[in-house]
Amino acid sequence: MQPSLALQLALFRHQQRQIDALVSGASSAFKSYEARYRRASTRVRAALSMGQVYGRVREADVVYVGDYHTLRYAQRAFLDLVSHAGRSGRRLVLALEFVEARHQTVLERYLAGRLSDRRFLEGIGHPYSGAFDIWPHFKPIFELARREKLEVIAIDKRASGPRSLAIRDEVAAKLIAKAAKAEDRPLVLALVGQYHVAPAHLPACVTRALGTTRRRQLVVFQNPEGAWWRLARAGKVDVTDAVEHGDDVVGVFNASPVVCQRTFLDYCEAEAGDAPIEDGGMAATVRALARAIGRLAGVPVTKALARLEVLTPLDLDGLERIGRRGQFSRRELEALRRHALSGQSAFVPRARTIWLSGFSLNHAAEEAAHFVRHCATGAAMERDRPWGDAFWARAVEEAIGFFGSKLVNPKRTCPTLDEWASHFRHGSAPQKQTAAFVLALTSLPDVTSASVRRLLPTSSEQFNAVSHAIGYLLGEALYQAHRAGRLDRAQLRALFTDPIVSGPTSYARWAALSREPLRRSG
Repeated sequence: MQPSLALQLALFRHQQRQIDALVSGASSAFKSYEARYRRASTRVRAALSMGQVYGRVREADVVYVGDYHTLRYAQRAFLDLVSHAGRSGRRLVLALEFVEARHQTVLERYLAGRLSDRRFLEGIGHPYSGAFDIWPHFKPIFELARREKLEVIAIDKRASGPRSLAIRDEVAAKLIAKAAKAEDRPLVLALVGQYHVAPAHLPACVTRALGTTRRRQLVVFQNPEGAWWRLARAGKVDVTDAVEHGDDVVGVFNASPVVCQRTFLDYCEAEAGDAPIEDGGMAATVRALARAIGRLAGVPVTKALARLEVLTPLDLDGLERIGRRGQFSRRELEALRRHALSGQSAFVPRARTIWLSGFSLNHAAEEAAHFVRHCATGAAMERDRPWGDAFWARAVEEAIGFFGSKLVNPKRTCPTLDEWASHFRHGSAPQKQTAAFVLALTSLPDVTSASVRRLLPTSSEQFNAVSHAIGYLLGEALYQAHRAGRLDRAQLRALFTDPIVSGPTSYARWAALSREPLRRSG
């Protein structure tokens, strides 16, 4: 297996564990539901062109399109299918899970232009989630329906308990079947969560709801994981637009499973004032952020920017590219691999490369700040250090990164000491351990004391977690000092150009400066 594929697969499994933790407590009914989807979407019977997919869509009566709600490509693909379906000359009906069936009247008022976006979203109970809200992904679908005067039916239903998935399928099926039974035989296109469109789920319910009425159905999965990995192992994923899984079941590809997962994690982890970056504009955004932070810090970055590479989960060969640019040993590459698998972004100085785990403005700004710092200090940023010195040096580096991101997004927050105290009392075992170190080390009167070395984490995992947390706390304190006028332009430049000769000494210096009262002249 190619190293890039192995990394992608490992990252997929790691992110899946993160997602599983976020939606913990899945019932046996859900697991069975998921298993049926995976069985239906893993087999690859033949490769298809998108032209062939469009043809099958036009020939069908009911088309179920699997949706990954946080992936904008999923909604764009649905729009594309609707556009091609319109060439059939038949009346189109859009069935959308985005709106609960009980809000059909609200939906119709919105399509008629009698409600604003905000009133519509309030009326259907859609929560605003800041810049990572999924509404902008779905809005073009409603705009198309309004422009083309297409019928739109709301098909979702709130349900809980072991039969919740089945209940939702049954409610949606009755509404879809009713639309499909119309005498003029419209083409119904449903955009529903990927698991729902497995043949044994919603399509089977629609068949029952249709009774003696015969309608041809087509299932369109998007980025089905099992098929994607099969194609990737065979070296065909880059040249395959779509596949046939079975009779009247196809899959289309517009993003890797890793990117799909990442959009969901970005949505769940979005911070105040954060914003998603269009992946195609990631490199340009990072360079713009670096220039802005460089100007504030008084650090020239223009020449170095010409050699900077920016990689994201879209870059399947990212690790190999970093390895080639930095001429890393196998051991060093393995360390980089572990870092990528941790879900964290990074600036890799020797390779002049920024690796971004997702499409978050905050993370892009943080790594841009690390890049600016490297422009100011060069090799000093990569100095080999003893464990105790390295811990506090890393905390300062994390502080500079967080501080830089706050210059771009002042609304960004980090966990407070009160929150760490709560983690210590109520968190998971790893959280409690990290919290114990954070609370203990931030309460020390003098981190430069030789005795402090015995209090530091001994595992690499806790070393990274605790230095990261303490660094963010220091970065927040420094930003507040800067905002209050206690950290002037000269001190800001000194922060970014600090060679960190001694980790504990630099940490103590900046921690003390962040607490200094405002100096008044005269």
